[in-house]
Amino acid sequence: MALFGTDGVRGKAGEKVTAYAAMRLAMATGIYFKPYAKSKKILVGKDTRRSGYMVENAIVAGLTAVGYSVIQIGPMPTPAIAFITENMRCDAGIMISASHNPYWDNGIKFFDHSGKKLSKDVESKIAKIYDNDELIENSQCVERNIGRSRRIDDVIGRYIVHIKNSFPKDLTLNGLRVVIDCANGAGYIVGPTILEELGADVIVLGNKPSGFNINETCGAMHPEVLAKAVRDYRADIGIALDGDADRIVVVDENGDVVDGDKLMGALAHYLNEKKLLKNKTFVTTIMSNMALDDYLAKSGIQTLRSQVGDKNVSELMAKVGSNFGGEESGHVIFSDYATTGDGILTGLQALALMLESGKRASEVFNPFELYPQVKVNLEVANKKPLDKIDGLNELKKEIEDANIRHLFRYSGTENKIRLLLEGSNKKELHSFMTKSQDFFKKALS
Repeated sequence: MALFGTDGVRGKAGEKVTAYAAMRLAMATGIYFKPYAKSKKILVGKDTRRSGYMVENAIVAGLTAVGYSVIQIGPMPTPAIAFITENMRCDAGIMISASHNPYWDNGIKFFDHSGKKLSKDVESKIAKIYDNDELIENSQCVERNIGRSRRIDDVIGRYIVHIKNSFPKDLTLNGLRVVIDCANGAGYIVGPTILEELGADVIVLGNKPSGFNINETCGAMHPEVLAKAVRDYRADIGIALDGDADRIVVVDENGDVVDGDKLMGALAHYLNEKKLLKNKTFVTTIMSNMALDDYLAKSGIQTLRSQVGDKNVSELMAKVGSNFGGEESGHVIFSDYATTGDGILTGLQALALMLESGKRASEVFNPFELYPQVKVNLEVANKKPLDKIDGLNELKKEIEDANIRHLFRYSGTENKIRLLLEGSNKKELHSFMTKSQDFFKKALS
């Protein structure tokens, strides 16, 4: 089984993500970063899962065993870990979270000294160290060289100030009623605090984490809960975060969920109008609807596509000199302020757009019509390489001959294959999706 997935290491706590695995992975990470060390400090944060205690202590043990000092900051959003790692001049940052997964899963995400997620090449090198028993054994420190750990509780203020500084100085949220669902996760303190300090009338959901209720019928995975609250409280907008607050789902004043591509399209156009979109280039993934590309092209904005994963989006943004990109799933990156997806930051930019337009959310975040799309997540028994599946090329050609765009890919964190079809004829889309599901069920059973 591969150690690293799409976004760090993730799996069932106590099964794949065990105390031993976490400690050994921390040791491997410390060994890798040591030759580049400047501060010999590594930052560690987490979300609100009960298993976070187990994983955190194991990581601290592993890092201190190879001579690193550890700064523990407790529950904080993933983008906060990225920011504070750089802000506190740490050699690396570690976030303990399984993002939108249920409480019984956990994961470990890594950032370098500049708050950027590690490349696949670096992950591969860490994985090789992880498997090297002799190197792990010989790298453990003794006597005065063993590291230490300390917990800091006041860094939350740094992140709050940083995110508030992304909001236009001449605007205030006074008069706006905002519902925020924090998914009983890492953003349950900072999200509401930032909105309240900017003047909003805030209704808060999902802010009572128990260790077992993260993402449970709340947050970005269950926007219907937010939608009901927006209608009940007659709010102007609703914002849902996921478990580690790097993702956002927006609900308009009618309780309708805003499509992720429409949200990004509206924000890209907004930045371009303000002459803040660098190189007039926006980056998204192969999952986004082609209607997004066509809408932005009308304003002279170039749309480029990466593979799935906000890390891949961020890398392509840096390569082409863009400062805005994201995924339709809600990971949105404003690289002038963050190195990774940030749900709270994106929510503030959406609110700024609303205020400056003088329009309601339902008008602002519905700038174009999507081309018909059908998506299915199909559980599979095994992840056989797609290029080894007999008959798949013939299926793809049949789909393409019907002028339908297709995307078949495995989940990086679950035993699922994600199927996407896009085209103008809804009846044909559903017909080919049924055919595709039957094909993969048989091929991967």
